[in-house]
Amino acid sequence: MTTTAGHALKADLLLLTATLLAAAGWVFSKESLAGLPPFFFVGTRFMLAGLVLAAFSWSQLRVLDRGALGRAALVGGLFAAAMSLWILGLQYGRHLGEGAFIASLGIVLVPVFARIFFAERPPPSTWVALPVALLGFACLSLAHGFRIEPSQWFFFGAALIFAFLFNLNSRVVRGVPVLALSAIQVLIVGALVLPASVLFESWPAAVPTSILFWLLASAIIATTLRFLVQLHGQSLTTPSHAAVILMLEPVWTALVAAWWFGESMSAMQLAGCGLIGLALVISRWRWIKGLLKAVF
Repeated sequence: MTTTAGHALKADLLLLTATLLAAAGWVFSKESLAGLPPFFFVGTRFMLAGLVLAAFSWSQLRVLDRGALGRAALVGGLFAAAMSLWILGLQYGRHLGEGAFIASLGIVLVPVFARIFFAERPPPSTWVALPVALLGFACLSLAHGFRIEPSQWFFFGAALIFAFLFNLNSRVVRGVPVLALSAIQVLIVGALVLPASVLFESWPAAVPTSILFWLLASAIIATTLRFLVQLHGQSLTTPSHAAVILMLEPVWTALVAAWWFGESMSAMQLAGCGLIGLALVISRWRWIKGLLKAVF
């Protein structure tokens, strides 16, 4: 095996592992919410993970100038807003798999936001993927009797912010090392969401040991380890190739939720998730086609 082929295989395995860790994070988070308020959980999870990431990236953090820190913190604020909506979706949602597919709409919307806010011309596949994705979202809402559930609105709102965040991240923080950037953004989520928990939530007098385990698993495995594995995998391949593999997260989430929680979906829900999955493939078809040519 050549060095290049070895790096490609290693990148694929690392990115695949990252998607599995992300899917596990949905389960860890849902279990944590059985004993913790949502904002308290997110704030604590990201504060713990941010401190660990900061320890790994301290040499990068200490040389950043004030401007770079400010830009990274700005993007971290948007990340906090997205995660706040995401955890509310998870709190009120009844199907993790469905929520994962709705949240993944952000990938489809990235080039749309690039066109609206940054005057970039998206590939033609975007305009094919978008109506397919919206049709999938409509199927999910119809599955509940011609209405959109609150959890779906929260997940969709998170997807909108993630789409804008992705565009902003690639422009505002150019030149900031990715590990340091991740540490700052994760810490900002904790720093902003924990005060919101103090203001709006009642904290439990005691937390069962099992809930603490799920909290630590969310912080260390699904956040810290996931970021480290994903960033290492991304460093070994191109962004477009990485994006194609990272699209597997909602698929794994649906499978893990079916296994762990015994979740099942109606035909309409399966159709909705399938259409959103198809939209993801269409939106990345140029890169997927190139990947298939390289393999076969």
